[in-house]
Amino acid sequence: MQVRLDGKVAWITGGSEGIGRGIALLAAKNGAKVAVTGRDEEPLRQVVAEIEQAGGEAMFASADVSHSQEVAQCVQAILKRWGRIDLVCANAGTNGTWAPVDELTPDEWSSTIAVNLTGTFLTIHHSVPHLTAGASIVIISSVNGTRMFSNSGASAYAASKAGQLAFGQMLALELAPRKIRVNVICPGAIESNIHEKTEREDLDSIQTQVEFPEGKIPLTDGQMGTPEQVAQLTVFLASDCASHITGTPIWIDGAQSLLQG
Repeated sequence: MQVRLDGKVAWITGGSEGIGRGIALLAAKNGAKVAVTGRDEEPLRQVVAEIEQAGGEAMFASADVSHSQEVAQCVQAILKRWGRIDLVCANAGTNGTWAPVDELTPDEWSSTIAVNLTGTFLTIHHSVPHLTAGASIVIISSVNGTRMFSNSGASAYAASKAGQLAFGQMLALELAPRKIRVNVICPGAIESNIHEKTEREDLDSIQTQVEFPEGKIPLTDGQMGTPEQVAQLTVFLASDCASHITGTPIWIDGAQSLLQG
């Protein structure tokens, strides 16, 4: 069976760059109408323009996923444009601040949880009433907090990502009677600007000393994965080719988490 999304409407949060942008472009290439959401309007416009220039159909809706009303307005804007949503990809996230637990402030903790975990909840909370049988939800989690715990200081990030996995598996059972599938993708190191946005504070004092073989990613001798690789997996999970897959975490990391677990 060919992996296609013809006639489907895909909504990708955090769709302006990195993994989200890659998913948006590939979903459109495979026939989906695509809505992208993020906080900054200009990069969203660029993604939409790129899709339209390739002959696809796309729109954007600016929002901070940690704000319930803004997320609800995104859903209504998509419904107004296309009348349906078939793929919800909860991708928006932040690395936040990585610091020793006694130095990580309550505000830094809350900020990471608000975007990564509450943002995922709000994205799904507001879209589920409009999903019908055959719809697919894909949550972009991480190897951190799900199979890897060696990134010192990433306690808020790892907790939010572990929460996403538990949330997704709970929903897989809850939504199964409605024939809505929910799966969780756990990427390892992927080429993205998110690494430069991470705030790191005093990590040397809590760093676990480990000697790795050539590169921390065995499959590629240390080379990071690409947004396109995560996009390929997301489009597969959204397609009819994955019609019997739900409640499943999939690690896409070149065996990184097995080495660094």
